[in-house]
Amino acid sequence: MKVLITGAEGQLGKEMMRKLRLLHSVVGLGKNQLDVTNFLKVDDCISKLRPEIIVHAAAFTGVDQCETDRITAFKVNSIGAENVAYAANKIGSRMFYISSDYVFDGRNGIPYVEEDQPNPQSIYGMSKWLGEELVSKYKETTIIRTSWLYGHEGKNFVKTMLELAKRNREIKVVNDQIGSPTYVNDLTESIMTLFHKKNGIYHVSNSGSCSWYEFAKEIFVKAGYNADCIKPVTTQEYGALAPRPLYSVLAHDALDKENVKPLRNWEEALAQFIEKEVVQ
Repeated sequence: MKVLITGAEGQLGKEMMRKLRLLHSVVGLGKNQLDVTNFLKVDDCISKLRPEIIVHAAAFTGVDQCETDRITAFKVNSIGAENVAYAANKIGSRMFYISSDYVFDGRNGIPYVEEDQPNPQSIYGMSKWLGEELVSKYKETTIIRTSWLYGHEGKNFVKTMLELAKRNREIKVVNDQIGSPTYVNDLTESIMTLFHKKNGIYHVSNSGSCSWYEFAKEIFVKAGYNADCIKPVTTQEYGALAPRPLYSVLAHDALDKENVKPLRNWEEALAQFIEKEVVQ
């Protein structure tokens, strides 16, 4: 089977490339090889490659940066996604669009199911939701919402915390945003399983939940550092530019209906990630 990965230079894209190469013919394109905002280039590229499956991992993920560069956010996350969906539909290819827990407003208080109405509070969340709406017009499209991603490539919260741990200085981390950290390796395995399931919306994240503060402490402890330097603050005290959902835990009802095994607990996944990082 021939698979195309957009955003192949990102942390999810690189992991998908690594795993898929063992089983399929894979083409990976980063933003320098494919500008997803250019309709004609996307159409031409996909028409020539003719993949059977496209995993659209390309995205503008700087949540705060999206607030100040709104045009780029919507061009990449919304229009770019539809460009890929259109081209995929034209050749009968199946597209997987990677979306986010940030499409929800965080006021639910219980895990969000796939049927819950999105109500994004940030430009990033709005651009991802619009992307969902645009790609869902096309028949062979699956939307995967995930949360709090980290992997061995690129920048992410876990790698940042591991770097800060070496400095032994006070670190302020918000304690009133609750979500589910998700290891890219586990997400990749689930996406590959969904290649053989029906289209629809799926929530895919590691099981369990925590605050960013609890997540940070667990990172330090599992890596063998003293976590006393981590200090809890509220979202308001932290003062990030973009609003974040205070509760964005995702339920996995759609996976259950398709008999897809839920991802392991986030603490177990984190332990494996840190073990691999130390070995590297």
